[in-house]
Amino acid sequence: MTDHEVSPPANPSTEPAGSTTPTAQVRGPEKPHDQASKEPRPPVLTVVLVRHGQSTANVSGILAGRTPGVRLNEYGESQAAAIADRLASARFDRLISSPLERCIQTVTPFSNAVDLPIEKDDHFIEVDYGSWSGRPLKDLGAEPLWRTVQAHPSAAVFPDGEGLAAVSARATDGIRLIRKAATNDQTVLICAHGDVIKAILADALGMHLDSFQRIVVAPASISVIRYTPLRPFVERVNDTGDLGSISPYPTPDASPATQSDSPGTSSDAVPGGVTR
Repeated sequence: MTDHEVSPPANPSTEPAGSTTPTAQVRGPEKPHDQASKEPRPPVLTVVLVRHGQSTANVSGILAGRTPGVRLNEYGESQAAAIADRLASARFDRLISSPLERCIQTVTPFSNAVDLPIEKDDHFIEVDYGSWSGRPLKDLGAEPLWRTVQAHPSAAVFPDGEGLAAVSARATDGIRLIRKAATNDQTVLICAHGDVIKAILADALGMHLDSFQRIVVAPASISVIRYTPLRPFVERVNDTGDLGSISPYPTPDASPATQSDSPGTSSDAVPGGVTR
Protein backbone atom coordinates (compact mmCIF):
# COMPACT_ATOMS: atom_id res chain seq x y z
CA MET A 1 0.00 0.00 0.00
CA THR A 2 1.35 3.40 -1.02
CA ASP A 3 1.33 6.56 1.05
CA HIS A 4 -1.57 7.85 -1.07
CA GLU A 5 -3.77 4.83 -0.52
CA VAL A 6 -6.31 4.89 2.25
CA SER A 7 -7.22 1.62 3.92
CA PRO A 8 -10.93 0.75 3.78
CA PRO A 9 -12.92 1.22 6.99
CA ALA A 10 -13.32 -1.80 9.14
CA ASN A 11 -16.53 -3.72 8.63
CA PRO A 12 -18.72 -2.59 11.54
CA SER A 13 -20.28 -6.02 11.66
CA THR A 14 -16.93 -7.68 12.12
CA GLU A 15 -16.32 -8.62 15.74
CA PRO A 16 -12.81 -8.45 17.17
CA ALA A 17 -11.01 -11.71 17.25
CA GLY A 18 -11.87 -13.86 20.17
CA SER A 19 -15.17 -12.09 20.91
CA THR A 20 -18.40 -13.98 21.30
CA THR A 21 -21.91 -12.98 20.27
CA PRO A 22 -24.62 -13.39 22.92
CA THR A 23 -27.09 -16.08 22.02
CA ALA A 24 -30.72 -14.85 21.82
CA GLN A 25 -33.06 -16.52 24.28
CA VAL A 26 -35.96 -18.23 22.54
CA ARG A 27 -39.11 -18.18 24.65
CA GLY A 28 -41.80 -20.72 24.19
CA PRO A 29 -45.52 -19.96 24.26
CA GLU A 30 -46.90 -18.34 27.40
CA LYS A 31 -48.27 -20.85 29.82
CA PRO A 32 -51.64 -20.06 31.36
CA HIS A 33 -51.56 -19.06 34.99
CA ASP A 34 -52.36 -21.79 37.39
CA GLN A 35 -56.02 -21.32 38.25
CA ALA A 36 -55.38 -22.38 41.82
CA SER A 37 -52.91 -19.51 42.27
CA LYS A 38 -55.51 -16.84 41.47
CA GLU A 39 -56.93 -14.84 44.34
CA PRO A 40 -60.41 -16.19 45.14
CA ARG A 41 -63.45 -14.11 44.24
CA PRO A 42 -64.82 -12.14 47.20
CA PRO A 43 -68.06 -13.65 48.52
CA VAL A 44 -71.46 -12.40 47.42
CA LEU A 45 -73.67 -11.49 50.38
CA THR A 46 -77.44 -11.44 50.01
CA VAL A 47 -79.12 -9.47 52.79
CA VAL A 48 -82.85 -9.88 53.41
CA LEU A 49 -84.05 -6.92 55.47
CA VAL A 50 -87.26 -7.53 57.41
CA ARG A 51 -89.02 -4.80 59.34
CA HIS A 52 -90.73 -5.98 62.50
CA GLY A 53 -94.48 -6.63 62.39
CA GLN A 54 -97.11 -4.16 63.49
CA SER A 55 -96.61 -3.15 67.12
CA THR A 56 -98.78 -1.74 69.86
CA ALA A 57 -97.08 1.63 69.32
CA ASN A 58 -97.78 1.57 65.57
CA VAL A 59 -101.54 1.37 66.04
CA SER A 60 -101.58 4.02 68.78
CA GLY A 61 -99.65 6.57 66.70
CA ILE A 62 -96.76 6.71 69.14
CA LEU A 63 -93.09 7.08 68.19
CA ALA A 64 -91.82 4.06 70.12
CA GLY A 65 -88.08 4.41 69.70
CA ARG A 66 -86.38 2.25 72.32
CA THR A 67 -89.23 2.49 74.85
CA PRO A 68 -89.35 -0.79 76.81
CA GLY A 69 -92.38 -3.07 76.58
CA VAL A 70 -93.37 -2.33 72.97
CA ARG A 71 -94.52 -5.68 71.56
CA LEU A 72 -96.25 -6.95 68.47
CA ASN A 73 -100.01 -6.73 68.56
CA GLU A 74 -102.18 -9.64 67.43
CA TYR A 75 -101.98 -8.61 63.79
CA GLY A 76 -98.20 -8.21 64.05
CA GLU A 77 -97.94 -11.77 65.40
CA SER A 78 -99.85 -13.02 62.37
CA GLN A 79 -97.47 -11.05 60.14
CA ALA A 80 -94.50 -12.76 61.81
CA ALA A 81 -96.01 -16.17 61.08
CA ALA A 82 -96.63 -15.12 57.46
CA ILE A 83 -93.00 -14.00 57.08
CA ALA A 84 -91.85 -17.47 58.14
CA ASP A 85 -94.10 -18.98 55.46
CA ARG A 86 -92.93 -16.53 52.79
CA LEU A 87 -89.26 -17.28 53.44
CA ALA A 88 -89.67 -21.04 53.85
CA SER A 89 -88.22 -21.88 50.42
CA ALA A 90 -85.05 -19.81 50.91
CA ARG A 91 -81.87 -21.03 52.61
CA PHE A 92 -80.29 -18.74 55.16
CA ASP A 93 -76.88 -18.87 56.78
CA ARG A 94 -77.49 -16.37 59.59
CA LEU A 95 -80.41 -14.71 61.36
CA ILE A 96 -79.57 -11.31 62.87
CA SER A 97 -81.91 -9.02 64.76
CA SER A 98 -82.18 -5.77 66.60
CA PRO A 99 -82.23 -6.65 70.29
CA LEU A 100 -85.61 -4.97 70.81
CA GLU A 101 -88.51 -7.26 71.67
CA ARG A 102 -90.71 -6.51 68.67
CA CYS A 103 -87.94 -7.59 66.28
CA ILE A 104 -87.13 -10.75 68.24
CA GLN A 105 -90.84 -11.62 68.21
CA THR A 106 -90.99 -11.09 64.46
CA VAL A 107 -88.09 -13.37 63.57
CA THR A 108 -88.72 -16.10 66.20
CA PRO A 109 -91.23 -18.13 64.14
CA PHE A 110 -88.78 -18.30 61.26
CA SER A 111 -85.89 -19.09 63.60
CA ASN A 112 -87.86 -22.01 65.01
CA ALA A 113 -88.84 -23.23 61.54
CA VAL A 114 -85.27 -23.32 60.16
CA ASP A 115 -83.48 -24.12 63.44
CA LEU A 116 -81.12 -21.15 63.25
CA PRO A 117 -80.23 -19.08 66.31
CA ILE A 118 -81.06 -15.39 66.48
CA GLU A 119 -77.97 -13.18 66.77
CA LYS A 120 -78.72 -9.86 68.47
CA ASP A 121 -76.78 -6.96 66.99
CA ASP A 122 -76.89 -3.38 68.29
CA HIS A 123 -75.86 -2.06 64.86
CA PHE A 124 -79.50 -2.57 63.83
CA ILE A 125 -81.28 -1.33 66.97
CA GLU A 126 -84.01 1.30 66.63
CA VAL A 127 -83.08 4.98 66.40
CA ASP A 128 -82.64 6.61 69.79
CA TYR A 129 -85.25 9.33 69.40
CA GLY A 130 -84.38 10.74 72.83
CA SER A 131 -87.12 12.89 74.31
CA TRP A 132 -89.25 12.31 71.22
CA SER A 133 -89.67 8.66 72.23
CA GLY A 134 -93.11 7.76 73.52
CA ARG A 135 -94.74 10.91 72.15
CA PRO A 136 -97.69 10.98 69.71
CA LEU A 137 -96.65 11.59 66.13
CA LYS A 138 -99.39 14.20 65.73
CA ASP A 139 -97.72 16.32 68.41
CA LEU A 140 -94.23 15.95 66.97
CA GLY A 141 -95.33 17.60 63.74
CA ALA A 142 -95.34 20.94 65.53
CA GLU A 143 -91.72 20.66 66.62
CA PRO A 144 -89.20 22.81 64.65
CA LEU A 145 -86.99 19.74 64.21
CA TRP A 146 -89.79 18.02 62.27
CA ARG A 147 -89.03 20.02 59.12
CA THR A 148 -85.33 19.11 59.38
CA VAL A 149 -86.21 15.44 59.71
CA GLN A 150 -88.30 15.74 56.56
CA ALA A 151 -86.09 17.90 54.35
CA HIS A 152 -82.55 17.54 55.69
CA PRO A 153 -82.40 14.32 57.76
CA SER A 154 -78.60 14.13 57.64
CA ALA A 155 -78.59 17.17 59.94
CA ALA A 156 -81.32 15.90 62.27
CA VAL A 157 -80.21 15.06 65.81
CA PHE A 158 -83.01 14.12 68.20
CA PRO A 159 -82.98 15.93 71.55
CA ASP A 160 -81.15 13.78 74.13
CA GLY A 161 -80.90 11.12 71.45
CA GLU A 162 -79.19 10.10 68.23
CA GLY A 163 -78.60 11.76 64.87
CA LEU A 164 -79.88 10.09 61.72
CA ALA A 165 -76.40 10.37 60.17
CA ALA A 166 -75.04 8.36 63.11
CA VAL A 167 -77.82 5.78 62.58
CA SER A 168 -76.82 5.43 58.95
CA ALA A 169 -73.15 5.06 59.86
CA ARG A 170 -73.70 2.32 62.44
CA ALA A 171 -76.20 0.40 60.31
CA THR A 172 -74.00 0.37 57.22
CA ASP A 173 -70.97 -0.49 59.38
CA GLY A 174 -72.96 -3.48 60.59
CA ILE A 175 -73.50 -4.60 57.01
CA ARG A 176 -69.79 -4.23 56.22
CA LEU A 177 -68.85 -6.30 59.25
CA ILE A 178 -71.18 -9.07 58.08
CA ARG A 179 -69.60 -8.93 54.63
CA LYS A 180 -66.12 -9.07 56.13
CA ALA A 181 -67.02 -12.13 58.20
CA ALA A 182 -68.41 -14.04 55.19
CA THR A 183 -65.89 -16.56 53.85
CA ASN A 184 -68.22 -17.78 51.11
CA ASP A 185 -71.46 -16.73 49.44
CA GLN A 186 -74.09 -16.24 52.14
CA THR A 187 -77.70 -15.22 52.61
CA VAL A 188 -78.41 -13.35 55.84
CA LEU A 189 -81.71 -12.17 57.31
CA ILE A 190 -81.69 -8.98 59.37
CA CYS A 191 -84.78 -7.94 61.31
CA ALA A 192 -84.70 -4.24 62.11
CA HIS A 193 -86.67 -1.00 62.16
CA GLY A 194 -88.06 1.35 59.54
CA ASP A 195 -85.51 4.17 59.59
CA VAL A 196 -82.61 1.75 60.05
CA ILE A 197 -83.66 -0.27 56.99
CA LYS A 198 -84.24 2.92 54.98
CA ALA A 199 -80.69 4.05 55.79
CA ILE A 200 -79.24 0.74 54.60
CA LEU A 201 -81.28 0.86 51.39
CA ALA A 202 -80.26 4.47 50.71
CA ASP A 203 -76.60 3.51 51.10
CA ALA A 204 -76.98 0.57 48.71
CA LEU A 205 -78.78 2.77 46.17
CA GLY A 206 -76.03 5.41 46.34
CA MET A 207 -78.53 7.97 47.66
CA HIS A 208 -77.61 10.83 49.94
CA LEU A 209 -79.21 10.41 53.36
CA ASP A 210 -81.21 13.58 52.71
CA SER A 211 -83.19 11.58 50.14
CA PHE A 212 -83.90 8.55 52.29
CA GLN A 213 -87.36 9.80 53.28
CA ARG A 214 -88.43 8.90 49.73
CA ILE A 215 -88.19 5.23 50.69
CA VAL A 216 -91.13 3.51 52.37
CA VAL A 217 -90.60 0.48 54.62
CA ALA A 218 -93.85 -0.91 56.03
CA PRO A 219 -94.22 -3.28 58.98
CA ALA A 220 -93.40 -6.91 58.09
CA SER A 221 -92.04 -5.83 54.68
CA ILE A 222 -89.09 -7.53 53.02
CA SER A 223 -86.30 -5.73 51.13
CA VAL A 224 -83.39 -7.53 49.47
CA ILE A 225 -79.88 -6.31 48.66
CA ARG A 226 -77.26 -8.46 46.94
CA TYR A 227 -73.74 -7.23 47.67
CA THR A 228 -71.34 -8.24 44.89
CA PRO A 229 -67.60 -7.44 44.72
CA LEU A 230 -68.27 -4.45 42.44
CA ARG A 231 -71.57 -3.01 43.62
CA PRO A 232 -74.74 -3.80 45.55
CA PHE A 233 -77.93 -4.67 43.67
CA VAL A 234 -81.20 -3.68 45.32
CA GLU A 235 -83.57 -6.42 44.26
CA ARG A 236 -86.65 -5.73 46.38
CA VAL A 237 -87.92 -2.83 48.46
CA ASN A 238 -90.90 -2.83 50.86
CA ASP A 239 -92.32 -6.13 49.59
CA THR A 240 -95.25 -6.92 51.87
CA GLY A 241 -96.67 -9.67 49.69
CA ASP A 242 -99.98 -7.81 49.74
CA LEU A 243 -101.08 -5.46 46.98
CA GLY A 244 -103.54 -3.94 49.42
CA SER A 245 -100.61 -2.09 50.92
CA ILE A 246 -100.48 0.21 47.89
CA SER A 247 -103.71 1.89 49.03
CA PRO A 248 -103.21 5.48 50.18
CA TYR A 249 -102.29 5.83 53.82
CA PRO A 250 -105.03 7.51 55.87
CA THR A 251 -104.42 11.09 56.88
CA PRO A 252 -105.21 12.33 60.39
CA ASP A 253 -108.36 14.26 61.12
CA ALA A 254 -107.10 17.81 60.73
CA SER A 255 -108.51 21.11 59.59
CA PRO A 256 -107.48 22.39 56.14
CA ALA A 257 -105.41 25.10 57.83
CA THR A 258 -103.22 22.60 59.68
CA GLN A 259 -103.46 19.51 57.49
CA SER A 260 -100.38 20.40 55.40
CA ASP A 261 -98.25 20.34 58.55
CA SER A 262 -99.65 17.10 59.97
CA PRO A 263 -97.33 14.09 60.27
CA GLY A 264 -99.70 11.91 58.27
CA THR A 265 -100.03 14.11 55.18
CA SER A 266 -98.86 12.58 51.93
CA SER A 267 -95.73 14.72 51.61
CA ASP A 268 -94.33 13.94 55.08
CA ALA A 269 -92.50 10.77 56.03
CA VAL A 270 -93.28 9.13 59.36
CA PRO A 271 -90.29 8.92 61.71
CA GLY A 272 -89.72 5.27 62.53
CA GLY A 273 -91.59 4.19 59.40
CA VAL A 274 -95.20 3.96 58.25
CA THR A 275 -97.52 2.23 60.69
CA ARG A 276 -99.36 -0.19 58.40
